[in-house]
Amino acid sequence: MFADALIDNMNPGKAVEALGAPIEVDVSRLEPGQLILAEWKKKPIWILKREPWMLQTLSEPSLLRRLKDPRSEQNQQPAAQFINGNYRALRPDIFIAVALCTHMQCIPAYRPAPHTVTPWWPGGFHCPCHGSMYDFSARVVEGSPAPLNIPIPPYYWKTNTVARIGEVNAAGLDKD
Repeated sequence: MFADALIDNMNPGKAVEALGAPIEVDVSRLEPGQLILAEWKKKPIWILKREPWMLQTLSEPSLLRRLKDPRSEQNQQPAAQFINGNYRALRPDIFIAVALCTHMQCIPAYRPAPHTVTPWWPGGFHCPCHGSMYDFSARVVEGSPAPLNIPIPPYYWKTNTVARIGEVNAAGLDKD
C-alpha cells in the first residue's frame, strides 16, 4: 500500500501533463497575411497565413544570400525533411513556429511590410530588443545577434484546417 502511494506520487499530475500537452489550432478563419499567437509548453507559437507574395520572397536569391542558415541545417532544428526547404512548413501557406528569438528569447514583432526595418527588408519578423531579423520562414538574417533560425515545433495537420501542435504523426515531424 505504501509502495503504491509512493509510485502514484512520482507520476506527474494532470496540471504538469497539461503543460506539455498538444494543442489544436483551427486556421479556417485566418485571413491572408494574418498572424495569430497560441501557447504550447508555456511558449508562444506563431501561426501565420502567408500570402503568395510572401512565399515568393522566400526563394529570392537576394534574400537567400543574406541568411545565416538558409537551409536550416543547424542542429537545433528538427530533422524532418520539410524543415530544410524555403517554406519550413508542411503547407506553404501556413507557417507555424516557436515565437522566440534565438538570441535572448524575446518575442520578435511581425513586420510584414517591405522596407520598414531596412531599405532591403522583404518583410518578416524583427526583434526590437536587439535587432535580430528573420524572414517569413523565421530564418535568421546575417548581421543579426541571433545565432540560429527560430525552431519549428512538432506538429501535423489533423484536418485541412486544424493543426495539432506538440505531436507528430507519419505526415509530421520526426520524433527526434
